[in-house]
Formats: sequence, C-alpha cells, structure tokens
Amino acid sequence: MQMNSSFTIAVGVLVPLLSSCSSEPGASAADQSAPATSAMVPPAAPEDVATIDAIIAALYDVISGPAGEARDWDRFRSLFALEARLIPTSAATDSTSGRARYMTAEQYVAGSGAMIEERGFFEGEIGRVTERFENIAHAFSTYESRWTADGDVFQRGINSIQLMWDGERWWVTNIMWRGVDADANLPEQYLQQR
Repeated sequence: MQMNSSFTIAVGVLVPLLSSCSSEPGASAADQSAPATSAMVPPAAPEDVATIDAIIAALYDVISGPAGEARDWDRFRSLFALEARLIPTSAATDSTSGRARYMTAEQYVAGSGAMIEERGFFEGEIGRVTERFENIAHAFSTYESRWTADGDVFQRGINSIQLMWDGERWWVTNIMWRGVDADANLPEQYLQQR
C-alpha cells in the first residue's frame, strides 16, 4: 500500500481519516485526547463484556450492518476503557516499516460512523489466537471485511486487541490493526481458533 493520508479507520476498512482525528507527531495535546469524564462511557450490556469471546463478538457485531442501518454507537463506546485507543497502521508495499494513527473511540465514531452506516459494512472474525495472564489478555483476531453480508471480501487483516478484566467485566484497552488486500497471504497460525 502506498503511504498517504488515508488510513484504516473502521476496524479493518480503508477510508479517509478526518485530519481532526489524527494524532501524528507534532499534533497538539488538545488534538490527542478527549475530555476525561466517566460519563463518556455508557454502561455496557452485561452479556457483551462477560467473557473475552463476548466482547470481541460485540466489537465486530456493533460496526457491521447493511447500508442505511444506524449502528448502536453507545454500545460501541461501552466496550472501551475511557483512555483506550484505536490504532490503524499502514506500510508502503516495499517495506515492513509502518505508520500509525491514534484515535479515541469517540474520534472513531466521528470519523467513520456516517460512512459505514451509509455504505454498509460487514466485518467478521475468521481466526483468533488469545493469550491471558491474570487480568490482562491479548487477542490476535483475524478478520475479513465485506460491503454487504454476502458480498466479496475486499480486505483481510489482523486486529491486535488488548483487554483488561476489572473484576466485573472485560474492557478493550487498545486495538491496533493492519489491513491487507483480500488475496494477501496471512500466517496460518492466525487463521485458527486458539
């Protein structure tokens, strides 16, 4: 992928990112953080955050849907810790080095919500490798993206999801991802469920 100002902003979908949502080197502190109030995190449905499987399923489910269907953005917000970041990455086709863009859950909604509701977008998990220690977990969640539920896959990739158990529920603390073309080879170990 040739590097430019377009980055992946829907978990796995390539769309232009609003410049006001970026947090690149040199951006002011005001551009990089939302006001820190607990009121910004709506209460989660207990079934969405009870297990690692549940919170990852909710993450994919809440952004997926046909064109013209509103998404439940409060449900989306409820999955994330207040200071969580969504971090799409990209790299030049001839390089393994990369760039990252940092967003809050609110910046993600502002930057991609209207587009995926208008166009339609479906993303589903096709493999996962999860590791857990005490109250922290990490999942390499491999996905496929489609514009319609039964449409052709236009992108595949891996979401690197960090999670925390607070004694009552799971929280997404960060997601970093890399999307690739639909026909790109992904490592076999990340196409299994472990």
